[in-house]
Amino acid sequence: MTRKQRRLNFVLLGMLALGAATALVLTAFNDSLVYFYSPSDLKERQIGPERRLRLGGLVEEGSVKRDGQTIRFVVTDTAATVAVVYNGQLPDLFREGQGVVAEGRLDNGVFQAAEVLAKHDENYMPKEVADALKKQGHWQEEKSAK
Repeated sequence: MTRKQRRLNFVLLGMLALGAATALVLTAFNDSLVYFYSPSDLKERQIGPERRLRLGGLVEEGSVKRDGQTIRFVVTDTAATVAVVYNGQLPDLFREGQGVVAEGRLDNGVFQAAEVLAKHDENYMPKEVADALKKQGHWQEEKSAK
């Protein structure tokens, strides 16, 4: 094997190793991403139970049911609804009719929340929730501008 061929093999081997490393990094990165969905988005897409995601919207009035540590409620974007089950203690600011973002997995149409985040004052709504409500045409600009 000539010197040129050895150098070419070394370069090709280096490029192959770099490509494999890049593929591994991108795969690991994609597995750690948590996408945000509104209830309407979840109804439109088929998402497997192994996929971790965030669900955002408003807590539907009259939907909160407590059974010990298990809390059941419904999240809506006024066009679609998703039932949520959460085991644990809810944030103090969690209320019906308020914005909420829950992180967890969708299992047979019921969202199994591992974490629930509530808005921190009456002027704040998570950007993703506000964008979803604007998309549905239910955003009240004067309410958010206060």
